[in-house]
Amino acid sequence: MTGSSAFSKYLALAFRWQRGRQGTGYDKMLLLTAPWPLPFDSYLIRYPEGSEIPPHTDPVQAGRHYRLNLILKSPRAGGEFVCATPIYSSKRIKLFRPDACEHSVTRVEGGSRYVLSIGWVRGKEKASSKKP
Repeated sequence: MTGSSAFSKYLALAFRWQRGRQGTGYDKMLLLTAPWPLPFDSYLIRYPEGSEIPPHTDPVQAGRHYRLNLILKSPRAGGEFVCATPIYSSKRIKLFRPDACEHSVTRVEGGSRYVLSIGWVRGKEKASSKKP
């Protein structure tokens, strides 16, 4: 893909609400993305009342996927991020490996939830560094 066609694709998607890929009621808005020097994306995600995300992983073709979620607004109930082995987790900050750790969001009840989500992929691990 040429630089101009990649930019055109970005402009067609950026700053517009799109349905989330799990089909469970959440929406996402692409804010910024780039393939180089470090492939990354950033989204504003809204979870209206009744939405949820079932347990899943987000595989990548190569490398290690990292995601930093900043909780901007929490609902009165539900909407909890669930991840067995986050890298870091506090009330408003979640750092995890979506490719390696199953994660989910409980059903949002009593309001809506908004998250700023920034993801990036680090290069492939060298074969010599992998454990047998």
